[in-house]
Amino acid sequence: MEDNQKIIVVPWDFTPVAENALEHAVKISRMVGDSISLLHIVDPGIKKNVLGEKKILLQHVADENGRKYNIKITSHIAKGTIFTSIAEFVNEKDASLVVMGTHGIKGMQKLTGSWALKVLVRSKVPFIVVQDPPPDHGRYHNIVFPVDFRRENKEKTKMAIYMGKYFDSKVHILVASTSDKSLSKRTKINLSFSIKYLIQNNIEYEVHEVPKGNFAQQTIDFAQKMNADLILIVTTKNISFADYMLGASEQYIIANSSKIPVCCVNPRASFTKSSQFMGGWGD
Repeated sequence: MEDNQKIIVVPWDFTPVAENALEHAVKISRMVGDSISLLHIVDPGIKKNVLGEKKILLQHVADENGRKYNIKITSHIAKGTIFTSIAEFVNEKDASLVVMGTHGIKGMQKLTGSWALKVLVRSKVPFIVVQDPPPDHGRYHNIVFPVDFRRENKEKTKMAIYMGKYFDSKVHILVASTSDKSLSKRTKINLSFSIKYLIQNNIEYEVHEVPKGNFAQQTIDFAQKMNADLILIVTTKNISFADYMLGASEQYIIANSSKIPVCCVNPRASFTKSSQFMGGWGD
């Protein structure tokens, strides 16, 4: 455990998917040595007595699970909305990671985009979004790492190294094919960049190329076929309202029907422990 211990934040809404997220957080905590913090968001106009009851209940949940898993778990309540307050909290606390449960895209979310995507795009901290509990409490064996032409792809290389170092994971790089020469060149640059740093940090990897098509769906299909433990993606920079309405590709991966956990990295995200592995890191 490092002296400068960070926290893993689990947004808590007293639902089964939050409990699933906590199980994943416990799995990660045992590998990296960070403590866990449950974060519950309440309406700014909440009555004082109701707020007091919420604090007592949340603290009970933290204490009970702390004993259950033999891990330090704290509790925090913040006023606001999940779309702003979670990011504000984790950015302010300099958390190492957020592990959040989601029900996927359902009902009205199909009209407005994934709620999970709206929550995480304001964060400087990587999110792991889960639907089911982990199948075991061992390491993440296989991580799917899609690479295309976007410059932001470089951001998630740090996270791949973080996971590879702490979980001894194998990184499966999935490369998008394109007939556009300019995009193909940019994709190759991103691929070379990722391979360079994976080799430099002794991370096991394998490259897989997929034919031209729907890359988001191909990523999900590939991850399902190989029974991946995690899909690692980077979010669209400056995501717009149109992305929410029409559907940024990330939301489909996050809410994949195979229920594979997805690690989401925002452009220029902060990393607490990966910088030590990134000698020569630059633009």
